[in-house]
Amino acid sequence: MFISNAYAQASPLGADGNLMSFLPIILMFVVLYFLMIRPQMKRQKEQKSMMDALAKNDEVVTAGGILGKVTKVADAYVTLEISSGTEIVVQKSAVTMLLPKGSIKAI
Repeated sequence: MFISNAYAQASPLGADGNLMSFLPIILMFVVLYFLMIRPQMKRQKEQKSMMDALAKNDEVVTAGGILGKVTKVADAYVTLEISSGTEIVVQKSAVTMLLPKGSIKAI
């Protein structure tokens, strides 16, 4: 009599309110993919194709900054001639850059 009936209130967000609350998070992951993940995958693919294409007489730079000419290529290792008569063996993954022919003589 003195107390009125209490009814459940309708949601102010509507039926798709939950999706709208996750939209900023979804948008953040999309931006993260295009700005960070995709370019990194592209770089890794280019690095792998460069390592697979290494051949004798290519001039390369290693991760430690050593310049050398490839004298022998194995499955996981590369033999580099860093000066006449001096050869070192490095892992293929240590090769970071392929130089144009004649770059070492120009230095």
